[in-house]
Amino acid sequence: MSETISILGIAGSLRKESYNRAALRAAVGLVPPGSTLEIVELDGIPPYNQDHEHQPPPSVRTVKAKVSAADAILIVTPEYNYSVPGVLKNAIDWASRPYGDNAWNGKPVGIMGASIGNLGTARAQYHLRQMFVFLNMFPLNDPEVMIANATDKFDEQGNLKDAKTTQKIKEFLEALVAWTRRLRKAMA
Repeated sequence: MSETISILGIAGSLRKESYNRAALRAAVGLVPPGSTLEIVELDGIPPYNQDHEHQPPPSVRTVKAKVSAADAILIVTPEYNYSVPGVLKNAIDWASRPYGDNAWNGKPVGIMGASIGNLGTARAQYHLRQMFVFLNMFPLNDPEVMIANATDKFDEQGNLKDAKTTQKIKEFLEALVAWTRRLRKAMA
């Protein structure tokens, strides 16, 4: 069997009862054999300030170290104003700086998102894909997971209750692990 694939999970929402945090928690229990999924919290990361990029705050150093150590990244994000939440963009900026020290460089990445609306975070996911070009990340293109009408997919405690969504996330994680192994082999 191949070496274990470590996935770092990031929720694009700070809200404790966020559907995206709930989807990320569900993903932890759905990772395929031969992989792990650790969640990193974005709470406490200050706004990006280029004056401090060479000596970032401890919370930033922690996130950046976890990004660097991971084999793959899983971002589960809401959509705010047709785009990426500020807290997620801020973390992306911090971990990509200073120029030449980009923790995201060469990382396979999967994107999921949950929304109470019908589009399931499609626009935010596409904006992330645009960022990945500059960051030199390799997004998983298929399958896509856009959890629409999330209020119907999770129970009152934030547990994923929808069998079809659960299966889709499981397939997505299997594809992310396979994608990571494929890229690792190609880059060896």
